[in-house]
Amino acid sequence: MKRFCLLACVCLAIAHPPSTTAADKLQPLDVRAVKVGGEIGRRIEVTIANNLLVLDVDKDFLAEFKKEPAKRSGAYIGLGKLIDAAVRFAAYTGDERVKVYKGHLVCEAIAAQEADGYLGTFPPAKRMWSLWDIHEMNYLVYGLTMDHRFFGEKASLEAAKKLADYIMKRWAAEPPKMPSPWNITLHMGVTGLENTMLALHRETGDARYLEFVTKTRRLANWDAHVVTGRHDDIEGHAYAHLCRCVAQLRLDRLQPNAQLLKPTRDVLDFILHGDGMTVTGECGDHECWHDTQEGTINLGESCASAYLVRWLDELLRMEGKSLYGDLMERVIYNGLFAAQSPDGRRIRYYTPMDGPRSYWKGDTYCCPNNYRRIIAELPGFVCYRAGGGIAVNLYTASEAKVELSPQLCVKVRQETDYPSSGRVAIRLEPSQPAPFPLRLRIPRWCDEPKVSVNGEAVAKAVTPGEFFVINRKWQSGDRVELDLSMPARLVAGRVAQAGRVAIMRGPQVFCLNRSRYPNLANTDLRLLVMDPKSVEGPFKDDSVRPGGVACRVKAWGAGAWYPGGKPSVALELSEFADPSGEFTYFKVPDPNAENVEDDELLAQE
Repeated sequence: MKRFCLLACVCLAIAHPPSTTAADKLQPLDVRAVKVGGEIGRRIEVTIANNLLVLDVDKDFLAEFKKEPAKRSGAYIGLGKLIDAAVRFAAYTGDERVKVYKGHLVCEAIAAQEADGYLGTFPPAKRMWSLWDIHEMNYLVYGLTMDHRFFGEKASLEAAKKLADYIMKRWAAEPPKMPSPWNITLHMGVTGLENTMLALHRETGDARYLEFVTKTRRLANWDAHVVTGRHDDIEGHAYAHLCRCVAQLRLDRLQPNAQLLKPTRDVLDFILHGDGMTVTGECGDHECWHDTQEGTINLGESCASAYLVRWLDELLRMEGKSLYGDLMERVIYNGLFAAQSPDGRRIRYYTPMDGPRSYWKGDTYCCPNNYRRIIAELPGFVCYRAGGGIAVNLYTASEAKVELSPQLCVKVRQETDYPSSGRVAIRLEPSQPAPFPLRLRIPRWCDEPKVSVNGEAVAKAVTPGEFFVINRKWQSGDRVELDLSMPARLVAGRVAQAGRVAIMRGPQVFCLNRSRYPNLANTDLRLLVMDPKSVEGPFKDDSVRPGGVACRVKAWGAGAWYPGGKPSVALELSEFADPSGEFTYFKVPDPNAENVEDDELLAQE
């Protein structure tokens, strides 16, 4: 970065959480009330230090916006998404470097805005209906709106309103067109637009932005079915589909309507019962819905993984069902973290589970920026307010301050190395002794969960797949301990993976890094046959992350006469986030053996 344009940063005393209503079962915390450690915290830190702060924003992000209008190329950059990520990271850390960085992005973006409100990369004759112009503009509105939400920047809000008004004026003056030159649906071409206008309505109270969503875009009438494959007008684009489902859920809080929930129910059914989600928590092939369970080169667009986590958070808050938290951690620890190099610098467009992986060629475009955005949102998914008390959703070393009333603030501190083990200690420090419920998500994969309070085991049964509720009068220093047993388990493959198994432990999937085994360089890994009785571990493995774990298995080599004789190939499997991991499902002698389990998340209503 060459220089910085300073924009005043005003830290608000009152937090502005994501949109919520009293009808929600869980209410989110502002990211400024949470500090995260563990692997989630490490990912946040490396994303800021080794990715965000080392980007050449003047050259790669801002230069195209600052060209003379007639000389602009129409390149899609993703500046608005970067601004949103920078705003959230600045709010979360309170770090002056990140605040200045955020201010520079915002200041330069506002300076590039034209008199009619336009802010983008297209020359005048190609604006609005050229592919990705509306997409770029609406995320700029969103990022600037978030700058006002978190930092109270009036100039950002005025610029956001001016750009949103430009979009609405052009939309009203011209019949909506299919963004060219690609054959895509209109909702894909304007991905994010409804969420943006809802956010701007919430920030300003201006009914025009809400009416654009309800009357012009007719969001309640959108009832897109899950379409598999990439064909025709690319109706089945997973990222765009999930993004619009998120908008419908947010609108439902303002204007409850059963029609708004149907697309979400269809996606949920597809993911849980229609083979629409892989064992790694990823969905989609070449950006679009797929149900083949193939996991090759184009599996799991990072944008789709980011919006899948965001969509699950909306559902968790609305319904309070622990299933959504189970799904969230599956996506986060596998598909999401595998989409980034362990040092944080590089980000993937796709993250296959079968075959070699590659990183995206640069820092701009959709996936790198959507990845930064969702990492910046992770602190808000750890704890929630719930039913007059606190719900713990993600287990990670962390500290959160939860205001339950003007008179009662509770500090919640987690001490754990999760997911390396399932041992979690939660210390509670209420500002004064007070009764309230503490809800703990008990994952479905844990067969024998144990909970104790101040060293004494709880008397009632702890049921996997539910929030376990402890009601008592809490004192400062009270300590709750969870022991979530984490034996390795063999998960049966489906469809294209039928007859094979994946190895999981807790929320994590394990994979084979072929580069560690020169003798397998020319072997078709599908011909290996794993001995299911040979699984051992966990063993310490720092190759993917500090404090990481691995497991060991033995297999019969290609063409070996199994199950006779001893398996001769010894393998150590690493966490799915291993940047060189390339094989996840193994053939076994008996895919219907008693120790082969169905995926515990897929049998849910």
